[in-house]
Amino acid sequence: MRAPLFAAAILLTSPTLAAEPHIIGAKDGKDVVTIRAPEASTSKQALPFFPGVSNKNAGAKGLSLLKVVIPPGASAQAHVHKGHESAIYLLQGTVETRYGEHLEKSVVNVAGDFIYIPADVPHQPTNLSKTEPAIGIVARNDGDEQEHVILLPKK
Repeated sequence: MRAPLFAAAILLTSPTLAAEPHIIGAKDGKDVVTIRAPEASTSKQALPFFPGVSNKNAGAKGLSLLKVVIPPGASAQAHVHKGHESAIYLLQGTVETRYGEHLEKSVVNVAGDFIYIPADVPHQPTNLSKTEPAIGIVARNDGDEQEHVILLPKK
């Protein structure tokens, strides 16, 4: 059974951590580092995510990699990643992402899609299924993944 991409849409202004991930290896730039995230944390965007590679967990300087879950029918809070690009591989589900200055544009992605979001583009993903979670793997050219997330005002 797959773990959900976004577990719950709890609106928070800062991330909360569940259990800290188990880290194997030294974050010294000389070891291979393994991160085992046993539980989801909640992102600034109000989505469950499993922290993976980052500056904090692995000593990565210019990238982050994590798994995110959008619960059935849920949305992330609208946001931008200030100065950083995002690449997403949608493992499971169908997600509509509204984007643009006023979230006036929209794209629907399905499992198997590779998605690119340029730096500073406002966006808000929504799981279109009312019964199944959407799951994605997110890579970003930012070692401090949550530090540069800017939430947009709620409408």
